[in-house]
Amino acid sequence: MLYSRLIVLEQFQRIGWPGLCGALLLLLALLLMLPLVLPGSRVVLPSQHDALVVAPVTDNGAQELERFHLALPGQQDAALVIQRIYDLAGHQSIALASGEYALASEPGSRLARYQIMLPVRGSYPQIRRFIHAILADIPALALEDVDLQRRQVNDSQLDGRIRMTLYLAR
Repeated sequence: MLYSRLIVLEQFQRIGWPGLCGALLLLLALLLMLPLVLPGSRVVLPSQHDALVVAPVTDNGAQELERFHLALPGQQDAALVIQRIYDLAGHQSIALASGEYALASEPGSRLARYQIMLPVRGSYPQIRRFIHAILADIPALALEDVDLQRRQVNDSQLDGRIRMTLYLAR
């Protein structure tokens, strides 16, 4: 027992008080996280103010799926959405060249995918604000790829392409 006590004292002198406090805090954090990590050991204590919330019973999510389809723009609205993309680019003073567009229908579903590839030219902050604006303004749009390049190292303007998918309801 004396041998292990000497080792502990030597290690304590090596790490000092800050190291010991850090080790104790780490041990305390691990002990507090243990009930959350172990499966089946989650403890939830109800509060006086908590009410019992009963989720409505649906027919296998059919209503939620219908609401999802209704929230998507229709296939006939694709031109309006693309015009909105060009308007948002204009707000950021970004030059958009003519892009490539491909419509792909999902067989057996009510979804259509409109794949859009837009060549862009602008500064990095302008392009970043543009991407943020289109994702915030058009929730049915998914960003797939951004490829930016400088012609020269000291050039502030970037050339690139943005590939995205617009999900439409059929």
